[in-house]
Amino acid sequence: MKITLKPGIRYTHTFTVPKSKTVPALYPESEEFLIMPEVFATGYLVGFLEWACIRAINPHLDWPEEQTVGTHIDVSHEAATPPGLTVTAKVELIAVEGKKLTFSVEAHDGVDLISKGRHERFVINRKKFDERVISKGP
Repeated sequence: MKITLKPGIRYTHTFTVPKSKTVPALYPESEEFLIMPEVFATGYLVGFLEWACIRAINPHLDWPEEQTVGTHIDVSHEAATPPGLTVTAKVELIAVEGKKLTFSVEAHDGVDLISKGRHERFVINRKKFDERVISKGP
């Protein structure tokens, strides 16, 4: 981690929602999801917020040897977003406690605030992380 990894880092990230990021596409194996409305899925929204947080801090890590993994997410999903709209995430790193990073996050679709909350990530050494995962075995 670089000395520049401090609270106050902000980042804005945009993404135009395709049909492939709607609820029916989330788990095509699920009949229940397949018949739901074609709107930005909460699962993809969470990934989008994580993506913004990753982009915010990567310049402040020894990337790619150091990476981050999500460890906690506490966000609302307040409004439906149809495909074609562009969503904008605004994230801010609000706390650094050792390797634990806490972010304030929100997203807007150009019409409504669609999400707000907090997200935590943990800085990892990619090589050591992979070794631990492999040791778990199938």
